[in-house]
Formats: sequence, structure tokens, C-alpha cells
Amino acid sequence: MALVTDLHSCGYGEGQRELLDAIDREAPDLVLLGGDIFDNRLPEDKAEAFLRGLSGKYPVYYVTGNHEYWSGREGFARKMAILAECGITRLSGDAVDVGISGISLCGVDDPYAWITRGGFVERAEGSFREQAARAAELAGDSAFTVLLTHRPELLDFYSQCGFDLVLSGHAHGGQWRIPGLLNGLYAPNQGLFPAYAGGRYEKGGTQMIVSRGLARESTLVPRFYNRPEVVVVEIN
Repeated sequence: MALVTDLHSCGYGEGQRELLDAIDREAPDLVLLGGDIFDNRLPEDKAEAFLRGLSGKYPVYYVTGNHEYWSGREGFARKMAILAECGITRLSGDAVDVGISGISLCGVDDPYAWITRGGFVERAEGSFREQAARAAELAGDSAFTVLLTHRPELLDFYSQCGFDLVLSGHAHGGQWRIPGLLNGLYAPNQGLFPAYAGGRYEKGGTQMIVSRGLARESTLVPRFYNRPEVVVVEIN
């Protein structure tokens, strides 16, 4: 599985060729997009070029990040329409059979789906936690459950739901790193010295992998010893 998060409409070569080639070299069974592929301030063309480059080549699944919602009602609808045109499946409290024996893929919206920003809120009923719990229930107990979610800071809750593997982004690798000393300086919704900046973590029977994402020109502070990445996860 190739995990791509936090592109934020940044560029990786003509027509996003560098990024698409990196994925093609791995020949994944699935491509999982963990939110904020779009940005609420940068134009959508680079994100759209990336999505269209994936279209028809792999089974692709998408969950929303906060920036999709920060785009407002019209911006959000436009972004979701691009996903649909590209044949990309959006997971929204769902559990799906991905055609690989024993694996159930779950996905949840970003919590901003329930938070008013600029007069726009997508979810009027339920809650993020109810959506995640429903996805876990739909997956059942027999499958190996993979949760695709934008937010890593809720690992305790994901573990309580019983997910086997959680894949997320959002933290941007903590923006600044000092290898061997500091894994990340600051991450949204975690603050200074985030617990889940990037890498592999475990809580109870749940493992979580946090991508450092691909944002570059969209960030106010440049990355330092924090290379953009596509994460490839192999399940034995």
C-alpha cells in the first residue's frame, strides 16, 4: 500500500511526474490518500494533475483532511467532484473489501467535517468518534482492519476501537527534525514536540504509521532535515 498525505497542491515535476513515477516504481496494490491532498489557499491544478495521473492505474481511496473543509462549501464540493471524476473512492465512516483476502479498509472524515468554519459544516449529525466506531463495527472482528485517517493524535481512541493498523498524516513530520535527537518540533493539534510527528507507533494491539507528507511551498516554515515522503506499507 502506498500512503500519500498532505500534498497541499505542491508540485513534483511536470504533471506531477516525479511523484507519480515514485509510486509506479513500487507497483502498490492500493494507493491510500490520507487527506490535505488539496490546499485551501493554493490553486487546485497540481493536486488535480496528481489525482488524474493515478486514475485508472490503481484502486485509490481517499479521506478528507482539514484543508478540504477550510476551502468552504463551494471549494469542498469542487474538490470532491474531482475525486469522483477520477474514479477515486472517498471513505466516510465506511469499511470496504479491497479484494485482498483478510484485509478490511476503513476510513473517516477529518473532524473538521463537524466544525463550523466560514459558515460551512458538512456533518450535521453524529460525531467523528461515532463515525470511526461505526467503521470498526462494519469491518467486523475477523478481518485485519486498516484505518485511513488524517489525524494521528487520536491513537488512544483508535486503539480502543480495535483497529489493527492506522495510517495517517497531518503532522508534516513536525516540520523541523534533528535526527537522533528531535523527531519533530511542532505539529498541528499537537503543539511543540509532538508525540506523533512521523514514523511508526504502537498502542495496545494497534500499530500506527504517520507519514511526514509532501507539503513544501504551502508551508510558512521550510522543512529542516524532514524530507517529504511517500510511505510504502507491506502487510505480510
